Amino acid sequence: MRRIFAGLAGVIALTATFSTPALSADWPPVNKPVQIIVPSPGGGGTGDTIARLIADQLSQKLKGNFIVENHPGANGNIGAGIAAEAPNDGTRLLFSWAGTLAVSPSLYKKLPFDPQKSFDAIGLIAHVPNILVVSKELPVNNLAEFTDYVKKHPGVVNFGSTGNGSSMHLAGELYMAATSTNMVHVPYSAPGQATTNLISGEIQSMFQLVPGIVGHVKAGNVKALGIMATERSSTLPDVPTMEEQGHPELLSATWFALLAPKGTPADIIERTNKALNEILQDPEIKQKLAGMGAATLGGTPHDLDNLLAYELKKWNKVVKDADIHIQ
Repeated sequence: MRRIFAGLAGVIALTATFSTPALSADWPPVNKPVQIIVPSPGGGGTGDTIARLIADQLSQKLKGNFIVENHPGANGNIGAGIAAEAPNDGTRLLFSWAGTLAVSPSLYKKLPFDPQKSFDAIGLIAHVPNILVVSKELPVNNLAEFTDYVKKHPGVVNFGSTGNGSSMHLAGELYMAATSTNMVHVPYSAPGQATTNLISGEIQSMFQLVPGIVGHVKAGNVKALGIMATERSSTLPDVPTMEEQGHPELLSATWFALLAPKGTPADIIERTNKALNEILQDPEIKQKLAGMGAATLGGTPHDLDNLLAYELKKWNKVVKDADIHIQ
């Protein structure tokens, strides 16, 4: 299962082959759009940008009008809750990601949705890995040197994140558990400020997401020590993976997926999945996603179900072991 992203990236041609069933009447509807709920603000974030790209492509493939509807708040939980209560007639879908679907159930005592019971999986879209970056003033140049330095300075080296329970925070906790190290977590409300403080040396490290730091790595403002994925990033091909440096268990990424309210007709799920996989195999789409630091996935609804089950268990352990609380 640790190679789940590498495996899923290669299964599209093998597993995403459905027979075309008789379609539900009048879908996509002619007189109204299919709303893709995105539980984050609009305005150019990676998730929102990918969602709009997919909505545009689905409109072309399925000859309908697919539009993005942003419902931000509570780390994506508000939007996911709205999608969970939406009609299951194919007129509302959910574009969401790992943090909301696989991590929120461990962080929050009460949610307006159940990631496994409230939705029918359509398919995985792409994933963006975390990357360990450090201040250029820190006297380390690879993962082994960083771990040795942290062990020699327990409770001194800190790492910034975008808040408790964020992908960056949990990636850091995963690293500490795997290496038996002790670092200080410094949560920020604005990712830009955390990056600024990393560049200035006010914090020593971050487990950033590739799109948020790639420019600074290329400019030499920070040092990149390891990609938390099974393969190197196409945008930073010279940065080795954690596995290449002896830690195959250090996998952390934000993955994006498309789902539908529970009970959505199977033919709608299957046709949308087929279109999604065709979109993700388009070289131009692959290139656009790669430009955002994202690697395409795809596969069957069952692949998404399997990944979600695995990730729920994985991050629940990290959250419990680190005693992380949101509310």
